[in-house]
Amino acid sequence: MQNFDLILTLTGGFLAALIFGYITHRIGLSPIVGYLFAGIMVSPHTPGFVANTDLAQQLAEIGVILLMFGVGLQFHVKEFWSVRWIALPGALIQSLVTATLGAVVMHALGWAWPAAIVFGLAISVASTVVMTRVLSDNNVIHTQTGHIALGWLVMEDIFTIFVLVLLPVLLGPDGIGTAGIIPAFGITAVKILVLVGITFAVGKWLIPRVLTNIANTQSRELFTLAILAIALSIAVGSAYMFDVSMALGAFLAGMVVGQSEFSLRAAIDALPLRDAFAVLFFVSVGMLFDAGSLLQSPGLVLATLAIILVGKPLVAFCIVVFLKYPVKTAISVALVLSQIGEFSFILAAMGAELGILPVQAQNILVAAAIISITLNPLLFKSGGGIERWLERHTPVFTGYLRNRSRPLPETPEEPPLPGTPHAVVVGYGPVGRTVTKLLRDNGIVVTVVELNVQTVQTLHAHGIKAIYGDATRIDTLRAAGVGTAGVLVISIPDLREGIGVLKEVRELNPKIRIIARTTYLSEQNELADAGADDIFSDEGEMALSVTELILRESGATPEQIDRERRRVHESLYRASARVGDERG
Repeated sequence: MQNFDLILTLTGGFLAALIFGYITHRIGLSPIVGYLFAGIMVSPHTPGFVANTDLAQQLAEIGVILLMFGVGLQFHVKEFWSVRWIALPGALIQSLVTATLGAVVMHALGWAWPAAIVFGLAISVASTVVMTRVLSDNNVIHTQTGHIALGWLVMEDIFTIFVLVLLPVLLGPDGIGTAGIIPAFGITAVKILVLVGITFAVGKWLIPRVLTNIANTQSRELFTLAILAIALSIAVGSAYMFDVSMALGAFLAGMVVGQSEFSLRAAIDALPLRDAFAVLFFVSVGMLFDAGSLLQSPGLVLATLAIILVGKPLVAFCIVVFLKYPVKTAISVALVLSQIGEFSFILAAMGAELGILPVQAQNILVAAAIISITLNPLLFKSGGGIERWLERHTPVFTGYLRNRSRPLPETPEEPPLPGTPHAVVVGYGPVGRTVTKLLRDNGIVVTVVELNVQTVQTLHAHGIKAIYGDATRIDTLRAAGVGTAGVLVISIPDLREGIGVLKEVRELNPKIRIIARTTYLSEQNELADAGADDIFSDEGEMALSVTELILRESGATPEQIDRERRRVHESLYRASARVGDERG
């Protein structure tokens, strides 16, 4: 029966999320709103189908692990190091100030100090899932603003881990009070440092070797399984051995894989379930919502929302501008933090276990989470309007901030090489190797896309940029720079794979010149119809080579050989040339 409950929960949750996600997307809202509403519709608090709340929350935990692993894949140490002077103090100060504000407000509304403090801490941390989704949806996750926001969030998560360790020490029934703060803090810090050290020291040596052996099998299923096993194993091991959150362990595992040649393929091929389980997180939050909580304590809900939507972002804004960052960056970071999520519920659960938080606290947090998560994508998109409003109504203030700020370039993920010809070569067999050498000899920058990991590692060792990934996937082509390249050479002879590459390339860069290879002359029309500009077949080139050899041995002059070669070439490739001319 439990297995049937699992199937029903997955089916009902996914189906409701699909329907309401589609509706909200069509009316211009974030699909997150639809996912939350789907959770409400399958919850015990609404009529009709009721999903299993416990199962949904357990499945959502997998989504959080996979999402944090994906964030780690794309967040490198050098990126965090570049924003350390804002992420570290910013997250710490904002969390403490917001927690203090929440505690004071809730105490003023009648709560005891221990309950008010725990509640204030719960609303001081933002949701990893929501922030990552909002940054990704707005294409800013790889900008300076995205780096700051992600670094800020990582420090918030680490701060929360310390809080989870210190709460029982300070406020638990068997707590030892303030005298135990320093020892407990020190033990937690040591655990995190040891975890980071082991993950990077052992993982950086072991994981690439394991993935190299798996990749050599050419099995996509095994590679996917290996990535999922690594993410889940390190996440669970971190919680079991070091008493830290599984999300932090998954994040560290992603960072290790992200420093290897496998990061792109892992992100594209090996996390197909990530988005589905992330959707279940939002559905599981919606399932906890009880509309009656709004009627029972509207004042507490409104006060909580005011802190989350106004107090917390205002504190973050002040911190960012105080550290001399641009107003635009300050607004974006402040707005993306104006929500709460998974860590808020973890803190609240611990507070309930310790007998500190009242029963109504959970309902208030769920209501505040749903409303803040719903509004967060809309608030983030309004950042430009808020900036223009400030410039129009407070010109002196914004001018002062602009003059004292240091400009930060918004760098793309893969910056193109300005002024330098750029070609992308798919496949590094004999043909791809020859083409790459000739292009590089003539001063053209080449990026190779290849699915043989040893080949990619060898190219890197020789200073040639290479991407390990499937060229039929648009994210692989984007990472290779196809969007800004002038020429794409498809050196692989497989027709179906070539057509798959062509379809994705034309979507990314309609103006790029595409040179394709195929085995048989009869296949050239299909490649031309798919978007190839120039097509060469192994069969045709063999005919040309034989013709040239016979003419040379028959005593023909070089001019006669060139003339006959052009005539035969035009005859063999007339179909593709005609299609190419029609496209041009």
